[in-house]
Amino acid sequence: MPLLVRKELIIILPNAERSPGMPLTNHGLVSFSLPQFSAAQQLKNRKMEEPDTETTNTYSAPDTTPKVTGIGGIFFFSDNPQETRAWYAQNLGFEVNEWGSTFESRNANQPDEINQLQWSPFKKGSDYFAPSTKEFMINYRVQNIEGLVDKLKANGVTILDSIESSDYGKFVHILDADGNKIELWEPC
Repeated sequence: MPLLVRKELIIILPNAERSPGMPLTNHGLVSFSLPQFSAAQQLKNRKMEEPDTETTNTYSAPDTTPKVTGIGGIFFFSDNPQETRAWYAQNLGFEVNEWGSTFESRNANQPDEINQLQWSPFKKGSDYFAPSTKEFMINYRVQNIEGLVDKLKANGVTILDSIESSDYGKFVHILDADGNKIELWEPC
């Protein structure tokens, strides 16, 4: 005789939520019987749900495709950057320093990786956004900055300077199709 495994699910519901005809235990609890399966059937079902670890390769090489992976910073002109920083701190709770505010987030695909976004007001008229005449500049976080610059050059994109390395990573500036200066940053 095959071994049968029977389980029962008991749910506690207030009387107001219990539908007429719901089976009750002798303690006033709603009781539902789950389907019965032989031990052999349960083992077969479990094997179908588990991945085949012998043929599954869990290692994948890191993605080095030259591309943008996120936003690294938002920079904009202000008549008075110090007052702007203070306003955002007082009214929106920004934690500010002399450069602005840094926001941290985790990479959903790699939870141990912490990403940063820098928010910074610049004094109106600063030449940091030049040659763009726009009142803002976006910093994009990238991977494989050298490969990305090669790709951009091949596509005829205006590269404004050479890749520079710093304690924060590698940087280069480009112009987009609308003449906006864009900062590309590969964190170290």
